[in-house]
Amino acid sequence: MTCLVKSKRNVLRSFCWIARLSRDRRGVAAVEFAFIAPIMLALFFGTVELTSAIEIKRKVTSIARTVSDLTSQAGVVTDADLANFFAASSGIVMPYDTTPISITVSLLYVDPSSGQVRVEWSKGYNTAAIPTGTPVPIPGGLISRGSNNQVLANQYLIYSHVSYLYTNATLVVLRSGVNLTDDSYTRPRQKSCVFYPSIPQTNICPTA
Repeated sequence: MTCLVKSKRNVLRSFCWIARLSRDRRGVAAVEFAFIAPIMLALFFGTVELTSAIEIKRKVTSIARTVSDLTSQAGVVTDADLANFFAASSGIVMPYDTTPISITVSLLYVDPSSGQVRVEWSKGYNTAAIPTGTPVPIPGGLISRGSNNQVLANQYLIYSHVSYLYTNATLVVLRSGVNLTDDSYTRPRQKSCVFYPSIPQTNICPTA
């Protein structure tokens, strides 16, 4: 009988303990914070990383346009000229790190017989130049055509390609680097093409 009474008391104590526990609100805030904190941190770092990536992408676009624009304004470019163009353009990315930037600027020739676009000369910054004769796909609207849709002769384009490997110190959301790229095409302004004496051209540019 005594054992039965003790068992009942233990059961009642257990129920009382459970009842008190269900009414106890101490530590609820800590538990909720433990669930919410990782989500809030991910949103915070994700916003920081995404905002920086968008800003750098805009700068990459500006760099590509600046390089092609500066090159297109010259009739003849030298290694020193291109080095200055690269230096001036890469500075656009400041205050972000300029080390991950790679740039190529090239003169493209449009073959009137086939309509194929290929590299006449190329120069690279923090990357290898594009080999001469390499075909380069371009938007079709950049190729001038006659009334019967034939490709007109003596067409040249300045083509710049910029790449930036974006990495963030936190890397909470972006677990690895993101390669941000952009291209720009500009027609030569002073002459039909831009000479680069350091690399012999396959097609001799007209002087007009």
